Amino acid sequence: MFNSNHRYLFKLRSRDAFLLFVLFALFTQWAIAQNKTNKITLEVNEVSRLEVIELIETKTNYVFYFAESWLGEEQVSLQLNNTSIEDALEKLFENTLINYFLLDDSKVILTQNNLIRDTLPPLFQDSLGVNQPQLTESPIILYEDNSAELEDYSIQTVRIGKERPNANKDTYKLEGVVLNAKSNKPLPDIVIVASNGANAITDNEGKYSLELPIGVNIIETKSLGIQDSKRRVVIYDDGALNFVLNESVEQLDELVIQANVDRNVKQAVIGVSQIKIEEIKNMPLILGERDILKVATTLPGITTAGEGSSGYNVRGGKTDQNLILLDDGVIYNPSHFFGIFSAINPFTSGEANIYKGSIPAQYGGRLSSVIDIKTKKPNPEKFGGEVSIGPVTGNVTLDIPVMKEKSSLLIGGRGTYSDWILKSLDDKRLNKSKASFYDVIAKYDHEINNENSLRATAYYSKDNFSITSDSLYSYSNFLASVAWSRRINSKNYLDVILANSNYNFNIAFEQGLDRDFDLGYQVNETELKLKMRYLHSNKHKFNYGISTKLYNINPGSIDPLGSNSLVDPLVIPKEKALESALFLADDFEVNEKLLFSLGLRYSFYALLGSSVQRIYEDGLPLNEGTLIGTKAYGNNEVVDTYGGLEFRLSGRYFLAEDLSFKMGYNSTYQYIHTLSNNTTVSPTDTWKLSDSNIKPQQAQQISAGLFKNIDGNKYELSIEGYYKKTDNILDYKVGANLLLNETIETEVLQGEGKAYGVEFLLKKNHGRLNGWLGYSYSRSLNKLDSAFAEEKINNGAFFPSNFDKPHDLSLVANYKLTQRFSLSTNFVYQTGRPITYPVGSYVVNGAERVFYSDRNKFRIPDYYRLDLGLNIEGNHKIKKFAHSFWNISIYNVLGRNNPYSVFFVTENNEIKAYQSSIFSLPVPTITYNFKF
Repeated sequence: MFNSNHRYLFKLRSRDAFLLFVLFALFTQWAIAQNKTNKITLEVNEVSRLEVIELIETKTNYVFYFAESWLGEEQVSLQLNNTSIEDALEKLFENTLINYFLLDDSKVILTQNNLIRDTLPPLFQDSLGVNQPQLTESPIILYEDNSAELEDYSIQTVRIGKERPNANKDTYKLEGVVLNAKSNKPLPDIVIVASNGANAITDNEGKYSLELPIGVNIIETKSLGIQDSKRRVVIYDDGALNFVLNESVEQLDELVIQANVDRNVKQAVIGVSQIKIEEIKNMPLILGERDILKVATTLPGITTAGEGSSGYNVRGGKTDQNLILLDDGVIYNPSHFFGIFSAINPFTSGEANIYKGSIPAQYGGRLSSVIDIKTKKPNPEKFGGEVSIGPVTGNVTLDIPVMKEKSSLLIGGRGTYSDWILKSLDDKRLNKSKASFYDVIAKYDHEINNENSLRATAYYSKDNFSITSDSLYSYSNFLASVAWSRRINSKNYLDVILANSNYNFNIAFEQGLDRDFDLGYQVNETELKLKMRYLHSNKHKFNYGISTKLYNINPGSIDPLGSNSLVDPLVIPKEKALESALFLADDFEVNEKLLFSLGLRYSFYALLGSSVQRIYEDGLPLNEGTLIGTKAYGNNEVVDTYGGLEFRLSGRYFLAEDLSFKMGYNSTYQYIHTLSNNTTVSPTDTWKLSDSNIKPQQAQQISAGLFKNIDGNKYELSIEGYYKKTDNILDYKVGANLLLNETIETEVLQGEGKAYGVEFLLKKNHGRLNGWLGYSYSRSLNKLDSAFAEEKINNGAFFPSNFDKPHDLSLVANYKLTQRFSLSTNFVYQTGRPITYPVGSYVVNGAERVFYSDRNKFRIPDYYRLDLGLNIEGNHKIKKFAHSFWNISIYNVLGRNNPYSVFFVTENNEIKAYQSSIFSLPVPTITYNFKF
């Protein structure tokens, strides 16, 4: 029985004990329950709810039963004048989670969230044939699930809402934001799972939404690189719950590349790397420039044809076989300044994901890799920025809030003052030269509401250079993209992306004579993509969508420059095509050990008119002698079509908790090609669409590897092997003329290629010494065979491609001397690339001619380079205007005269070989950065 002179304070360490107590009290006295008729009169100002209860107890014969911790410390003010106990309690517990139950004329039982009921619901009464009053409680008390998690009171309990007497909903919406505890920034792609099976994934703003049944739920968060968490959520109304989560790996400035903890072992995809631009500032720099794409070349499987060359060769593929994306827009020429710098501003870039093995199904149109670069999210909270001053370039980035916590703008600009340096030199040949570039980028981010967000990016870059006084070369990249993201519900997410990319180059030759000309070229593409995510269950997560891309190419034009020029104007007819695709992918978790990433992509390509296609005799070489006619097509008329099904399959199996085996298979189509007979990418390389005479390229790749973490995540070890087969690769005939050629198909050949290799990577992520060692052995071979000699190279046998470099070794290390000082180093070794040498001479009609070896039979000398750097951080005071950073580095410390190319010149009837180098001496650099 209750003691009317004593208050029971329940600590609620056992739900069962509390349940028995309440049921005992209810079943002994429910029959005398009735409405309170006593009235309450009191006036209080700014006192605690506990004090109000004590006043009611002194003025009336009511006794309250509750846990004192429920009441909190909040102060209230009340004025009660002859008020009933029900009205008094309604006012007292308004806007709280406290409910009450009047047991009789003298007892008030308080509960948190839930209601105590004295009758069964009508459905229960009808099914049991019971009409008399019955005592029961809400689902929060009579909970049948006795799982260990629900009984584990070490899990933090969060209460959402208060049960209402007339509520008729079975489920309620829980939504919120997941934030990084260290940076307070939103965390995307966090998986949130409820005990009833409901799940969600946070969007780019860190937001989520779940439908939960009334009562007790266990909520878990899961993600690679973020500590898992659990909450017990007691929900009786729609409400919000935010998570602030800790990273499960310490982010260290000296780490150049930091993957999410265990990502390398856990994920299903193979051959993927992640680079975070914030973490590459300690690398020794060339001319003071951080470079996210140059860092990529220190990873196994990614190389360049030579120092200072633009473009990247991934697992034996050509430079045009890489899809380089910046906020979903394509960058056609990713280089500045003869390939010394990349065209991507390092201060505005957030991270880059490089897929060289398992390419997700949403990407298409390239054979070798996808380099997906994301711009940093602007800060909507406060104004900030970063400035860099180097010997050749300057860089400024600004974060500008537009609407507090809603929208913000990121603006970045970078340029070089090398023109001024060249003009100040004593060498007249150089002070008349030009070599400059600049790029600008702006990103606007807007959170419309909890379900919708908008992101827009615009980018432009421009290069001008003139090594001789009579020619000015220029080229530019432009892209603009708009993305709308919508959370349809807790399981379905939508992204709609519209992007436009443009690349053009121009050559102005002005010698003051009759051969002056102006030459131009342009490629433009516009893409619309719809992507959907469907979180079916913990075992299946689907990504699917559709995309379509329109190509418009002006293959080139030349016009006379000046009134005295005798150059004949020429315009190569425009090309237009439509490339579309459907894709579907499923991350299928079979069990705790086995995970699959299964993807299908169907791509369809249509060449569109207006166009005139040349028709050649079947089975014969393409030349003027085998041309049998032409066929004209009208505007937007379909000229030719290609297409096929592409497979994107990979899987992971845990051999141990920190050791996994992965395997993948990829098949891809590429409908656009570069035309070049240079060893490296040139600004004058042109892009050509597949047509009736040039087929699309195709590739198949199989890869497998072992991935191991040692001592937690202190060390990462991986070894991967791959084999890739390519069909319809585009190469050129000896002496081919590729620029401004109306019959380009007669100058090129199509054949097959193969590439294979083994890649090894060892990374140390923690400690004063950290970095990585990467090595790859790889081969890249081409075969151009035909029944006709003019279409056969090296007698139809496989020969090394221009970028075949069997051995590639990179060592990147950083040693932290103190909190402010660190030393860093890079060492690179590569096999020399292939080259074709003259091996003899012969005389024709009295003129000496050169006889060359088989194509790419020889190699230039091997390449190696050592760089050193000293990094000096500013002081670590929390309250200061800006944080400074100095980098003092020496590029090519050994002064190695690495050959960029070897070429041959006939002088005085003698053939002489010359070697060109980019940096043949040590290059010291001092760069100052400050961030505010």
